[in-house]
Amino acid sequence: MNRPKQLMNRLSAGLLALPALLAAGPALAAGAPAGGATVWLTRSSSGVPLPKEPVLGYPRPWEMGLQPGFSPTKRDIISLNDLVLWIIILITLFVGALLVWVMYRYNAKRNPTPTQTTHNTFLEIAWTIVPILILVFIAIPSFRLVYFVNNTDHPDLIVKVTAHQWYWEYGYPSAKGLDFISAIVPGDKLKPGEPRLLTSTNPLVLPAGKNVRFLLTSSDVIHSFFIPGLGVQRYAIPGRTIETWVRIDKPGIYYGECNQICGVNHSRMPIDIVAVTPAQFQAWQSAAQKQSAAAATPSHPTRRLAAASAPNFAEAENFPR
Repeated sequence: MNRPKQLMNRLSAGLLALPALLAAGPALAAGAPAGGATVWLTRSSSGVPLPKEPVLGYPRPWEMGLQPGFSPTKRDIISLNDLVLWIIILITLFVGALLVWVMYRYNAKRNPTPTQTTHNTFLEIAWTIVPILILVFIAIPSFRLVYFVNNTDHPDLIVKVTAHQWYWEYGYPSAKGLDFISAIVPGDKLKPGEPRLLTSTNPLVLPAGKNVRFLLTSSDVIHSFFIPGLGVQRYAIPGRTIETWVRIDKPGIYYGECNQICGVNHSRMPIDIVAVTPAQFQAWQSAAQKQSAAAATPSHPTRRLAAASAPNFAEAENFPR
C-alpha cells in the first residue's frame, strides 16, 4: 500500500539532489580530486623507493567516455571509437527520421488506401550496397589498429607477466633474478591518495617513451591483463604465451585490473604501473636486482610465498596453500 508513496519520496529526493550533482559534474568528469590538484604519490617496488609521480591513468567519477589516452595505441582506440560512434549517430538519426516520416505520411488518416507496391529495385540495391560501404569504411582503420596492436617487433624492454589466482608475477628476462609478486593492498593499509582495489604491493615499473613487449601467460585459469589508460588488454591463458606491447607517453602512475572473471577474488587483482624516465628505470632495476639477490628471492615464487606476501580477504577465501 505504501509502495507508490515510497517511490514518490525517492523521486523527490533525486530531483532535489540533481542541482548539486550537476554543479559537481564538470569537476568529477575531469577526474579532479578535492581542490582540483593532481594527485602525486611516492611508491616503492621490490623494496626500492620510486620517484614521486602524478596519478594519470585511473577511473574518474562521472566518466562518460573512454579514459584519456597515454599511449599511441590508446589514442588510436579513442579515434576509432569516435569514428564509429558518429557513424552510429548518423544512422540512428536517419532511421529515426524515416520512422517519423512514415508515421506522419502513411498513417491511416492521411493514406486510407495504401499502395500495393512490394518491390523497388533501386531501394533494394541501395540498402544492400550502402551498409557494405559503411562496413568497409569502418574495417580499414580497424584492421590498421589490429596490426598496430599486434606488431611487437623491436622492443626496448621485455616483461614477462604471469597471472595467478589472485595476484600478478612480473619478471624482467634482461635483468637476471628480477622476478617479483604484485598483490592487492588491503583497504585498511592504503596511504592517502592510493585508490581502493587498484593499489598493489609491488607496482610494475616501466620506462616511459620506450617500446615494452609483454609476454603474457597464466598458471591456473584465464585472466586478462587490462590497463584502460594505456590501451592494453590481452588474455593470459594457461599453456600459452600471448604478446602485446605498450609505449607510455610520460612518467606517471597508471591503474588497471584483471577484467576476466577468474574466481572468488577476481576483483582483487589490480594492475599497478609506475612509469619513470629511462635513467630512473635503470637505477631502479639495478637496485631491485641487488635487493633480490640479498633477499635470495627465487626466480619463480611459489604459492606459499604468494600467500605470505598477499593480504587476507575478510569477505572471501584465503589463498590456497
